[in-house]
Amino acid sequence: MNMKLKLSPSNITAQFAFTLGVGFILFTLLMIQLFNGRFAHVDLLPDQGATWYYWKLATPTFWSMTTAWGGYLLHQLFMWWTIVYAKRSNLSYTNGLHRVNYIALAGNVAFIGLHFLQTQIWYDGLAQNVSLTSSEVSVILLLVIVLLMENKRRGLFFGRKVPISDAVTDFFRHNHGYIFAWAIVYTFWFHPMVATSGHLMGFLYIFMLILQSSLMYTRQHLNRSWRVSLEIMVLIHGAMVVYMLGSSALWAFILGFLGIFVITQLHGLRVNRHVKTLAILFYLCMIVVGYVVNDGYVLRDIVLVPLIEYGSVIILAGITWLGIQGYRLVAPDN
Repeated sequence: MNMKLKLSPSNITAQFAFTLGVGFILFTLLMIQLFNGRFAHVDLLPDQGATWYYWKLATPTFWSMTTAWGGYLLHQLFMWWTIVYAKRSNLSYTNGLHRVNYIALAGNVAFIGLHFLQTQIWYDGLAQNVSLTSSEVSVILLLVIVLLMENKRRGLFFGRKVPISDAVTDFFRHNHGYIFAWAIVYTFWFHPMVATSGHLMGFLYIFMLILQSSLMYTRQHLNRSWRVSLEIMVLIHGAMVVYMLGSSALWAFILGFLGIFVITQLHGLRVNRHVKTLAILFYLCMIVVGYVVNDGYVLRDIVLVPLIEYGSVIILAGITWLGIQGYRLVAPDN
């Protein structure tokens, strides 16, 4: 009797794979915490301020850099390859897993394990050679592209759509996977896998994004509540990091990302107006709480993050539209 398992969409549902993935994520976070004591005597440079990334070796070695960049490049190429493979396979969205999902899930588990071992042995990540801003910008770009793509469905301001060209929206719908894969993998290998509260929350967020990307062309990948949860998670992570660093930007993060949720993300969910009203009231209460706790603050704390993200959406849409028009002039037959 042939007992060979056929890996087809009917064998394992994407929802079950998602549940297993969350379990693996929690296990990995536990392992990071358990093995963090090995870094007690790692020699790091003194903290040099808000733009300084503290968690990098005072004296990097050839192998600490080679393993970090080598692991990153292999992981990056793997993620891009899975996207190309999936697109060439002309897949439809299903409840089960495609072959590429099995490959992506297994490969990402292997690369997460590889980075864990690399940190345990050599510690350093990409942060040794690139700026902290580059990692932050990669995540912001991901969030901005999501806002742009979802404008056609949920709008940008209280359900109202911004007039963004269909050509621009379609460009990002067809190509966002490559950009997201870069942002996710780059940020993942930027940090050593250490167990500060900020790092653990950050790795939770990155692991969830890796899981989301691994479930491409499944209906779980399209789950609206799950996708909005991924957008909101940056609020928790960002607030935790600035709190850990003692930054004065804490309430700008909290009220900024909460404001984006109330203004935009909430309106992509299937909720009635009563829920929306409660969400808005909660946001207004948080403004009052922030004002009291912070002994008063300026308008900047409320509008800074939304201004950056919404402004970036418009700028990115404009640049992309110009690029598309330029390409059409050069290659009119395409």
